[in-house]
Amino acid sequence: MALTGRTALLAALGSLPVGILAPNWSGILAVNAPLTLAILCDYALAAPVRKLQFTRSGDTSVRLGETATVQLNVTNPSPRPLRAQVRDAWPPSSWQPATESTASRHAVTVPAGERRRLTTELNPTRRGDRRSDRVTVRSYGPLGLAARQGSHDVSWTVRVLPPFASRKHLPSKLARLRELDGRTSVLTRGEGTEFDSLRDYVPGDDTRSIDWRATARQNTVAVRTWRPERDRHILLVLDTGRTSAGRVGDIPRLDASMDAALLLAALASRAGDRVDLLAYDRRTRAQVQGRSSGELLPALVNAMAPLEPELVETDTHGLSATALACAPRRSLVVLLTGLDSAPVEEGLIPVLPQLTKRHTVLVASVADPRIEEMTAARGSVESVYEAAAGAQSQEQRDRTAEKLKRHGVTVVDATPDKLAPALADAYLALKSAGRL
Repeated sequence: MALTGRTALLAALGSLPVGILAPNWSGILAVNAPLTLAILCDYALAAPVRKLQFTRSGDTSVRLGETATVQLNVTNPSPRPLRAQVRDAWPPSSWQPATESTASRHAVTVPAGERRRLTTELNPTRRGDRRSDRVTVRSYGPLGLAARQGSHDVSWTVRVLPPFASRKHLPSKLARLRELDGRTSVLTRGEGTEFDSLRDYVPGDDTRSIDWRATARQNTVAVRTWRPERDRHILLVLDTGRTSAGRVGDIPRLDASMDAALLLAALASRAGDRVDLLAYDRRTRAQVQGRSSGELLPALVNAMAPLEPELVETDTHGLSATALACAPRRSLVVLLTGLDSAPVEEGLIPVLPQLTKRHTVLVASVADPRIEEMTAARGSVESVYEAAAGAQSQEQRDRTAEKLKRHGVTVVDATPDKLAPALADAYLALKSAGRL
């Protein structure tokens, strides 16, 4: 049983005449006995909570930053009308701060034998699976003095997907890809590319592209056009170890890496390449293989959504072995990890020869924009020390990147807002050079 504020108000008002006119036990009984009887009658007339029936419907997935709508259907099979407050409980990260109390509570009236639908809007603040908790119902009597209260387990899961904010860069990268692919007036030529077609020579063309046999068969000079190789394999490797848990700006490094991986996957699939995903720290956390172009992005965001950084040191030997097993033929291995000197020098560099011997390796890392701000600081003693610390940190990252480059690795080191387009540009550069 739950008592309402109305009951407390009536008890307070009843205590006034008792204290003035009859400050004894008989006066107390004269006021409280009728109030107690009214409370018991009101409780008895309230619709029972245990007999209520609940079903759910609505969204099962939503992108981070968007709103998901979940419906809760309440059926009242009892012969008494239901006047209730319903709390649809979800994890705190299912709503923006300070909005849970208003978003999760609903006032509802359900006549006997009827059903009503309640709508709960979720605005998640984190990726992953958000599972509903209990539905708590407080059923009030007709006088509003007492209420029955109980809870029901009505399970539902909403998967919060990565936001893919970098998709705004996709049109410009596709335009560049069309240029490389020979579908615009700009045609490219490079070692390892595929022959596309012949066309007439125009001033400015590379004379090395002239096809002398075709020229001898016709009256005009003919040149070869080339397009980047297709049907290449790209393996995206997400390092989910402890270095991915660090926050840069407002997001973890892992989230920024996911965003960059999604843009690269979208671009590569449009280029006709095959893209797989591996998330690894000490074991495989997620894997996507053999998906067609149309199925790739949904499969990637669904696999990435529940990933969380693990506070363990990444097993680079296991990562290398798993990557080699996932890519038995020559591939572009894109490793999204950190550029901290100790993990790279002690963990990654020793296993690089195994990868670079068979594959083209590209390492992408999320840089902290705070380092740039520190390096540019001036004006006081504290600012100068801060600038020196920022410069030292940046110098260490540059030295680590240089060591990776000496092993034949392409390195992309950029802040979260620049990493995705920078990684896409590096992919296009490798593709135009015929290095995939």
